[in-house]
Amino acid sequence: MYESEVIQEWLKKASNGNHNAAKPPPTPSPLRFSKFFQSNMRILVTGGAGFIGSHLVDKLMENEKNEVIVADNYFTGSKDNLKKWIGHPRFELIRHDVTEPLLIEVDQIYHLACPASPIFYKYNPVKTIKTNVIGTLNMLGLAKRVGARILLTSTSEVYGDPLVHPQVESYWGNVNPIDSAQCSIPIPVFFMVFWVRSCYDEGKRVAETLMFDYHRQHGIEIRIARIFNTYGPRMNIDDGRVVSNFIAQAVR
Repeated sequence: MYESEVIQEWLKKASNGNHNAAKPPPTPSPLRFSKFFQSNMRILVTGGAGFIGSHLVDKLMENEKNEVIVADNYFTGSKDNLKKWIGHPRFELIRHDVTEPLLIEVDQIYHLACPASPIFYKYNPVKTIKTNVIGTLNMLGLAKRVGARILLTSTSEVYGDPLVHPQVESYWGNVNPIDSAQCSIPIPVFFMVFWVRSCYDEGKRVAETLMFDYHRQHGIEIRIARIFNTYGPRMNIDDGRVVSNFIAQAVR
């Protein structure tokens, strides 16, 4: 019997009459709990050829008990970021778009796939929101089927345009869902056009919602990391965000 702390907590809540408690998570392979056989941890990283994803792959590959599978469509990522691992027996690279289902067997999922630079996500906004919504649905469906833990990389943009600096963990944000200031078309005063802020912001909010709904309804074990202005090696100098813009301007 699979008796994790999560299931025990769920049973405790259920016995107390809490019908809103999340369902217990799906049971992973019995090999995971075998006394005589220890299989490698199979880990999927979507967007693993990107800036942050490739550094995550480096860290995961340092553990000799990990088998790492990267799925990337190379919209913003590059094989060059993973060249040190190509051909390694514990590494697999798949050219795949997360908006399409992916049928593999894994123990953990790191879902990083999505263009994060305004230059890239504004280039194809429909594709961006499809990646966040359909792509996240596909990865959650995979996590549900195989009983895998899943982590979603979200963004500081979910807070909108914050009025508090720096933002503390308890801050709820300042989101403008109509943002009429984006409209550059002359319009009469009696008619107003409403524009949502960004395909990226709204897509990540939906992705976070899906994560929590799958956790509550299906017991999927989830993690969400809201990332703020990461920078470092392998970053595109024309990325379009504050740190790379500052460096590019200093170089010029």
